Amino acid sequence: MEYIIGSILAAVGFFIGYWARQKKAKSKISNIENKAEKIITEAKAKQSEILLAAQEKSLKIIEEAKREEGQRYQEINNLQSRLEKRETVFSQKLLELQEKQQQLYDKVNRVEEIKGKIKEIKEEQLAKLETIAKMSKEEAKEVILRNVEEQSKEDLLSRLNKLEKESIETLEEKARDLIAQTCQRLVSSYTAEITTTTIDLPNDEMKGRIIGREGRNIKVIEQLTGTEIIVDDSPNVITVSGFSPIRRHIAKKALDRLILDGRIHPTKIENAVEEARKELALDIKKAGEEAAYDLGIAGLDPKLLQIIGRLKYRTSYGQNALRHSLEVAHLSAMLAEELGADVTIAKKGGLLHDIGKAVDHEVQGTHPEIGGQLAKKFDLPQEIIDPIETHHDDKPRGLISIIVKIADAISAARPGARHDSFEQYIQRLEELEKITNSFSGVEKSYAIQAGREIRVFVTPAEIDDLSAHNLAREIAKKIESELKYPGEIKVNVIRELRITEYAR
Repeated sequence: MEYIIGSILAAVGFFIGYWARQKKAKSKISNIENKAEKIITEAKAKQSEILLAAQEKSLKIIEEAKREEGQRYQEINNLQSRLEKRETVFSQKLLELQEKQQQLYDKVNRVEEIKGKIKEIKEEQLAKLETIAKMSKEEAKEVILRNVEEQSKEDLLSRLNKLEKESIETLEEKARDLIAQTCQRLVSSYTAEITTTTIDLPNDEMKGRIIGREGRNIKVIEQLTGTEIIVDDSPNVITVSGFSPIRRHIAKKALDRLILDGRIHPTKIENAVEEARKELALDIKKAGEEAAYDLGIAGLDPKLLQIIGRLKYRTSYGQNALRHSLEVAHLSAMLAEELGADVTIAKKGGLLHDIGKAVDHEVQGTHPEIGGQLAKKFDLPQEIIDPIETHHDDKPRGLISIIVKIADAISAARPGARHDSFEQYIQRLEELEKITNSFSGVEKSYAIQAGREIRVFVTPAEIDDLSAHNLAREIAKKIESELKYPGEIKVNVIRELRITEYAR
């Protein structure tokens, strides 16, 4: 019973609490609805205010846009009116230009007509002149030029002589000072190269061992080295003879090795010659490297240095080619320094100017041509190729080529630098006089100053003063093309007319 009453009271309490809660919730909802209505009302009021403000702003923007549109429309109208005016002016000018162009065409046509008439008149006059003169236009031109040349010859010769004297005196003085200073700065010793090499023997018995049974050993040596072994009565000495210094050097090294060993037979000779060739190859390479080091030149190809080293065993008129090239390089550097040219390029050009002589016995062509081909093969710059190819030309290409040509002449012309045998000397003088006498109008010629000057006497009746100048140049060119000589040769053409009469 108590349980039932408790349950009823609990249910009643639950319903009462539920009702109270519902009532409280309804009051809260009523308050929230009131607040929401108030917020909505305020929002609507603000919305209307914002809409009004936006409408006012949009109206202002529309008014400004209309105003700007009106201004732009006005500007476009102004531009259109200006363009119309310009178009009108342009059309007028175009019409005027067309009229002027047509006038020019008319004038050109009239000028062409006039030129045609003038040409016809000129041809008619020329035909009349040819008929009167009985010669063509070219013949008349030749006659006039001949007369002018005859009348002006003396004036031209006198002026030519005057200019030559003035320029030659000034240039010779400056060149003499420059060359003298350069020569004083470089002093070199010379040792004349000969075509024989002497080998000392420990005793005369060694001669027989070198000759061998029935000359077998000496024949093998001569065949392998390409030299001639001279065994004479000179005590404890034999001589190796040959025009190639390389072959003589190989023979000397091989014989020195055989003499030191004491065993001399064909097999030993072959081994000794082979070893001598290897030593010589190393010596050649070392000589090229030392030459480049002495001049302070870097960057040359090792194969090119080896070719340079071969010049050590090459002579020209008794002068060692490598020493000559080194001297030319030093002289070229000094001259380049004085003249403001590139000293390094001048050194390289001087060192390599005779590089063709290192292989000229193996390749056809002159040593400048061969040297130029070698330089191109090793991709040397054109500034170095030019002096190699043109150092013997009358007009070398570029300043460096001229400098190398001068240095080459100085080195070759120094006293004691080069020498000829008596037979070669006489032959050179005879060839020099023979070349000179081959020209027409030459009466006689004399080679003097050891072949460094040729005096040519011409017949005055056949050669005039102007022809004498031309003859001197032609003789010099022919000497350069046909003769080999150290230094330079001075050509003097002498034209002298002597008239003798006696009063009795």
